[in-house]
Amino acid sequence: MKQRKVLGLIGVVLLLVMIVTGVVGYRHLKKTAATSDAAALKLLREAYHTVTRDYVDKPDGEKVVKSMVDGMLAALDPHSAYLPPEPYHEMEIQMSGAFGGVGIELGMREGRLTVIAPIDDTPAFRAGIQANDQIVRIDDTTTRGMSISQAVKLMRGEKGKPVTLTITRGDALQPLTFRLIRDIIQIKSLKSRLIEPGYGFVRIGQFQQRTGAEFLEALQRLKNESGGALKGLVIDLRYNPGGLLNASIEVVNAFIGDDMQRTLIVSTKGRAPGSNHEFHATLGSKEQRYPLVVLINGGSASASEIVAGALQDHRRAIVMGTQSFGKGSVQSIIPLKGNAALKLTTARYYTPSGRSIQAKGIVPDIVVENVKPLPASQKAGTEIKEKDLDNRLAPAPEGEIQKPKEAVKPLSSSPHGGGGTVGDVQNDYQLMRALELMKSLNLIKERGLTGK
Repeated sequence: MKQRKVLGLIGVVLLLVMIVTGVVGYRHLKKTAATSDAAALKLLREAYHTVTRDYVDKPDGEKVVKSMVDGMLAALDPHSAYLPPEPYHEMEIQMSGAFGGVGIELGMREGRLTVIAPIDDTPAFRAGIQANDQIVRIDDTTTRGMSISQAVKLMRGEKGKPVTLTITRGDALQPLTFRLIRDIIQIKSLKSRLIEPGYGFVRIGQFQQRTGAEFLEALQRLKNESGGALKGLVIDLRYNPGGLLNASIEVVNAFIGDDMQRTLIVSTKGRAPGSNHEFHATLGSKEQRYPLVVLINGGSASASEIVAGALQDHRRAIVMGTQSFGKGSVQSIIPLKGNAALKLTTARYYTPSGRSIQAKGIVPDIVVENVKPLPASQKAGTEIKEKDLDNRLAPAPEGEIQKPKEAVKPLSSSPHGGGGTVGDVQNDYQLMRALELMKSLNLIKERGLTGK
């Protein structure tokens, strides 16, 4: 008995030692981190003081500080940025659906200003500017060392005012020059039509404030035109750069979830507790389970990847096309004094099965390559993606990319699926394949054919 008490006492002492050691270690780490932060801030203050005191000309202190902030955010990832009042206001306008400019989504690749995708029905789109084009000059200003926000500011402007872009493309020996006339970029959230009796097509160009409501209206219109019900639907997210998270959730919500359970659409995980969220489908009636195909490509990013990933994980849609861009990070807009803001990456997106799409993208269930022959430098797989951007956020360790189930090569050299008339089956090979697939699925169902 005495020996047990001694052993028990030793155990208690050891436990106390461990607790004390842990507390001391935590305080030491906290103190070390605080010391490190203090040293970094001291370096920043010394650098600023030296510049303002010794630079050959008296510098603009405000400009120097803003440049420091720009540099700090640029060191994090390509999507974090300081938004001065004017760009911040322009961003709000863009999400509302209208702004003055030429209609280009931009990114950085190997330090060069690169086109991720032209926006549908804009001066850039109509002029023939393409994904992967590198902008080397805006009017008479070189883009070397220029940030995305600086480039946007130069390209934005009043309707009717011209801007000239000098572009290098693939293996072209000479730069290409595009003289664009700025316009009010009315980003049409979506377009819809019947591609055949009973088979609907909805192309979503960007997820904006009204996209969810417009999508439901389009579905109802297509059903009315089909006698009350659809036989199948294609959701075209090719070259959709993303947009508002809530809008993408509203689109997915039309197809998944029921009265019995809350179904996960997407989750976000970050370092700060406030960055961790789960977004579920609402309870209630949903669309009938007709065949659903989602088209994606290397220009499909962010919110469009959320839609494709959620419908793929819940086996509600077949995803077709080519691998998506891979932007799986969440940017929070944090207002600052003086009507400015920080756009800061605060979390990663995860599909319902727990896959992170950051720098990985969504792999289609059926891979259908772009039908337009590409130059040697732009063969399939070389489209610019999130993983190619300078200083991009690292992929999350969780989740694996799904293996493609089928690879299909084009049979013709029809115009590329992202251009031309929206929903033109005859000139859009990927859409043609989607329609054939939906018809096949309906035929199997009608004839009661099953694989055994």
